[in-house]
Amino acid sequence: MAGPRNISVSEASRPVLPRHAKLKYDETRKVWVILAPERVLAPDEIAVEVLQLCNGQRSVGDVSDQLAAKYAAPREAILADVIVMLQDLADKGFLTEIREKTP
Repeated sequence: MAGPRNISVSEASRPVLPRHAKLKYDETRKVWVILAPERVLAPDEIAVEVLQLCNGQRSVGDVSDQLAAKYAAPREAILADVIVMLQDLADKGFLTEIREKTP
């Protein structure tokens, strides 16, 4: 059963961490973590880089464009990987998206 927080990530999605979650660098462990109430997730380096680009303004397509340019990699492969990774985070409640306000 999908709740209001669950999103379906696509190229047009503009993902952002929900208000209750923060991406922080843990000095003690020397790793990036997503802190949420009673939960901590330690994403890998690539996930951290993607999440740092997810500000609610950039679309998944924009994020993929930036990563493809940075790593000189095929955009379609990066886009597919980014969507899978972000969907996994969304399914776990660590990601939401900015929705356009319709007049």
